[in-house]
Parts: sequence; structure tokens; C-alpha cells
Amino acid sequence: MEGILYALVPMVAWGSIGLVSNIFGGKPSQQTFGMTLGALGFAFMVFIVVKPETSFSLWVFGILGGILWAIGQNGQFKAMQYMGVSVANPLSSGSQLVLGSLIGVLFFHEWVQTWHYVLGFAALILLTIGFYFSSKKDNTGQSDTQHRDYPKGFRALTISTIGYVMYVVLFNNIMKFDLLAVLFPMAIGMVLGAAYFMSFKLSFDRYVIKNSVVGLMWGIGNVFMLLAASKAGLAIAFSFSQVGAIISIIGSIFLLGEKKSKREMRWVWIGIACFVLGAVMLGIVKA
Repeated sequence: MEGILYALVPMVAWGSIGLVSNIFGGKPSQQTFGMTLGALGFAFMVFIVVKPETSFSLWVFGILGGILWAIGQNGQFKAMQYMGVSVANPLSSGSQLVLGSLIGVLFFHEWVQTWHYVLGFAALILLTIGFYFSSKKDNTGQSDTQHRDYPKGFRALTISTIGYVMYVVLFNNIMKFDLLAVLFPMAIGMVLGAAYFMSFKLSFDRYVIKNSVVGLMWGIGNVFMLLAASKAGLAIAFSFSQVGAIISIIGSIFLLGEKKSKREMRWVWIGIACFVLGAVMLGIVKA
């Protein structure tokens, strides 16, 4: 029970990032820079308290991973701006899970038994169906699709997914570091990446300062993800963290006022059900 309670924290914290950041406002570059500043402050505090052992390779790959993460997050914020949070978030989470899993299987042989392949591919099919229905458009004029720029959104989402998946593969499959040790170097790389998207013309305006709170949410989610994995196992921790996307979907509709037709709402609920079930099944395989 304790592990499940821990797992709820990254679910809420990570699942609310897009929602909270869009409530705070700002351009994608401001949102990314503000978020990385908050993450840097949190990571520095953890570094001072924990005093982890570090190495040259940890610093190099930690900073590199942070830059890749910044590419992914900036692209995700752009996609949310162009497509809306309720569309961009499930597409982003789903594409990361599907592409990341396929890379893990094809290049790193993460699935070794027959039931891994059966359950794993069933999960990927459910995830694909889930983010298809979550982002499906109704062209009857009852939603706000006419105010969206989907081609730009998909381009931003493609870049975001590549950045995020490279970041995950780097830390999960190539260089396996202790999260608390690599958190501070990674946060430095995140700030460098975010500064690049501002053309290094750094601004500490109100949008940047507000979005630093989102960085704290990201850091807290990381720590509780570790606690959840240690108490309840990786399957529970992973599954809960991924289904947090439904918070952004529902929150963006009811809090940000993103309009959905009745038909789109039915599609959203179907998508959420498939997405949750697929994430849970993939978490079992991952464990």
C-alpha cells in the first residue's frame, strides 16, 4: 500500500506538468527554461543532502542526457501550443512508450520470453489505439479543432519524441546511473538545452519564474518514482507514472477550456481506457 501511495506522486506530478505550465502561460522556450531552473534548484538541494559519488562519465552523460531531455520537453510544449494539451499529451506519451519499447526490443533484447512478446505487443497495440482515439478529431465544428495547427504540432511532436526516447535509451540501456547521483548533472544539461532554445538571451520574466514550479514538480516526481519502485516494484511505479497523462487530458478539457464535441469525448474515454490498460501491461513486461 505504501508503494502505491508513493507511485501516485509521480503520476500526479508528471501528469500535471503540461496542464500547470499552460495555466502559468508563456512561450515554449520560456516554459522550458523556467521548468529547468526549478529542476536545477531541486537537483542541487538533493546533491547537497545525499552527497552521491560521481565520476567524469556520469557528469558527461548526465549533461548530455539533460540536453536531450530539453529537446524533448521544448518540442512537447510547442506541440501543446499547436494542438492543445488534451491532444498533444497522449500522443507524446504514447509515441514515447511505443518507440522506446520497440528500440528496447530490437536493439537491446529486453524481451526474452514468449509471454513478453505476446503481452508486450498487445500492450503496444492498446497504446496505439489509445492515443489514436485520444487525439481523434471531429470535423462537425463542435470542437476547437479549427483553431489548431496540426501539421506544426506533429512536426514538434516528432522532434520531441526523438529527444525523449534518446534520453531514455541513454539512461536505461546504455549508461545506467543512480538517479540521485545523475540528477544534478542532468539538470545542468537541461538548463543548457533550454538556454539554447532562448538563443542564450536569458530572461527571468514572470513566465519563467512561474514555470520554475513545474521543475520542482518534475524533481519530486523523480524521487517518489524511486521510492515507489523500491516499495511496490517497477511494474507499479512505471505504470502509474505513465497513466498520469490522463490528468492532462481531463484537466485541459475542464480547466483550460479545450472544447470537445460529444463524439470526441466518447473517443477520449475509449482512448484513456486503452492507454491505461496498455501502460499497465507494458509495466508488467518491463518488470
